[in-house]
Amino acid sequence: MEQRGTLLIFVVVVVVLVAGSAVQPSGAQPSPGYYPSRTIRSMAFGEGYNNLWGAQHQTLSPDQKALTVWMDRSSGSGFKSKRSYRNGYFGASIKVPPGYTAGVNTAFYLSNNELYPGKHDEIDIELLGTVPGEPWTLQTNVYVRGTGDGRIIGREMRFHLWFDPTADFHHYAILWNPDQIVFLVDDVPVRRYHREAAFTYPDREMWAYGSIWDASDWATDGGRYKSDYRYQPFVSRYSELKIAGCEVGAAASCRPVPASPSGAMLSAQQNAAMLWAQQMSMVYYYCQDYSRNHANYPEC
Repeated sequence: MEQRGTLLIFVVVVVVLVAGSAVQPSGAQPSPGYYPSRTIRSMAFGEGYNNLWGAQHQTLSPDQKALTVWMDRSSGSGFKSKRSYRNGYFGASIKVPPGYTAGVNTAFYLSNNELYPGKHDEIDIELLGTVPGEPWTLQTNVYVRGTGDGRIIGREMRFHLWFDPTADFHHYAILWNPDQIVFLVDDVPVRRYHREAAFTYPDREMWAYGSIWDASDWATDGGRYKSDYRYQPFVSRYSELKIAGCEVGAAASCRPVPASPSGAMLSAQQNAAMLWAQQMSMVYYYCQDYSRNHANYPEC
């Protein structure tokens, strides 16, 4: 009887192990079914961008297609697209530094702050540094007409990513079209911000930017942890720089980069992948923050 019981337990364990091996791990990234990063060619840095500040904290790869930027006590660094756009796909593969990186902000974003100071629009992807043992945070944000003069109305959604962004390059992109903004990570849509009304949607020309800078006053746990320059330099790397879309001077016939295989709204497969990313990784969403004045957010 004891032998039969032992055999039965063995069979059950084998069945469970075999069944488990056939199941996709819960953390496995789903296929979005559409891969715009694969259809848009990478450009040399100088083809699309210029240094904006901190040139002494930038180095280009020999083929001019990868940029290394770093932050130390003296400075960070930033770059800006040569041209402005009225819509488009803007992407970069980014690898951020490991270890103690509290306060470090590695950003890739669209903005017109130099053209409209105090009343600018902005679409942000920001990788926010951390302390050892805690994850980096991916912050997405949308500003619309007027983030200066003490009236800062951000629309943040934050994620703890399903991978280690310090271990390898991952592709982060903003797809900005007349009717929606889609934030993508390795082609997986993690957030969609759609146009509800003109006053809640950025539709003026913008430039693309990248930067590394000290955001100690807010970036890590609300500013609890600051940049510690005993660990400098903090080095981030950009490659696979991609821009496609309509420049401000483009003909009226210029068409935006499609958001899905059908060309308009996200497909069912993309929406399923986005739901997975938000359920798996989202840690903050401004529409669910009732400490904020929701009169500022009619889209919620």
